[in-house]
Amino acid sequence: MLTRRHIRVKVMQCIYALTHSQDDTLEKQVKFLKYSVDSMYTLYLLMLSLLVELQKRAEEQADIAAKSYLGNVSDAYPNRKKFVNNRVLLQIADNKLLLEELSSRKLNNWYLNEEYIRLIYKEVTESEYYTTYMTSETSSYEEDKNLLADLYKNVIAPNEKIYDYFEDDKLTWVDDIPIINTFVLKLIKKAKPDVIESYFLPELLKEDDDMVYAKQLLTKTLLNDAAYVKEIVGKTPNWDKDRIADIDGILLKMAICELLNFPSIPEKVTINEFLEIAKEYSTPKSSIFINGILDKLVREYKSEGKLKKIGRGLL
Repeated sequence: MLTRRHIRVKVMQCIYALTHSQDDTLEKQVKFLKYSVDSMYTLYLLMLSLLVELQKRAEEQADIAAKSYLGNVSDAYPNRKKFVNNRVLLQIADNKLLLEELSSRKLNNWYLNEEYIRLIYKEVTESEYYTTYMTSETSSYEEDKNLLADLYKNVIAPNEKIYDYFEDDKLTWVDDIPIINTFVLKLIKKAKPDVIESYFLPELLKEDDDMVYAKQLLTKTLLNDAAYVKEIVGKTPNWDKDRIADIDGILLKMAICELLNFPSIPEKVTINEFLEIAKEYSTPKSSIFINGILDKLVREYKSEGKLKKIGRGLL
């Protein structure tokens, strides 16, 4: 689920927190890093849980409408339980492994805050995607999947109330929400009729050593802070170190750490990754500034024999 870029961002956030706090220790930040990474899976589960509760809400409303003597909008639909029986939605709502995971983690957030489900359900049923889907007399897995993908992308993911709820719950989730939403949408789009239940419960980290990489990047960057600052200042003679943006300084130190301490990661990968993070999290000119310094450092490290890379794709 998480890529190395996501992990780099998490490390950057931890270093930023530490540099702006008087009390936090390295040990505390290592623990926070693991907590921050693990909590992303909780956020992912909560987004799937929202879909589970949405299906339940739809079923409840369909049953109420069926027993009502008064006419309502659903009467005009060829099959008013079409959304309730959406095949992809049911793959999530009836997923025993998912339900067990939600239960074991006591993730009953939407049960305790059901007003959010009512809000999302209202927006879903009032959307053009829902109306077009419900008025169509065809029925297929692809149609069900396309509908759920459209609803997730255009109705659920952009919902500001849900965003505010997550922000209030855990501040670290602010940067995680777009990542999780993108991943959930990708899962929905790639779903097939015969996917096994574990399809919706992927591993949080792609590689076993990703957490080891994260902890090492954090600790080695912090422990060598003074040395890396000298490297940066040495390549920016016209700049006072206090004038370098906080995020730029952190990203530069992380990049230097990765160049010197992770031989299996090609220098081009390191530079490109940190430039992309700079574009998203720092100033408009940061990527140019960072690229200039790293380019000088890489050439210097190569000439001095400090840059020792191993593995494939390193030419």
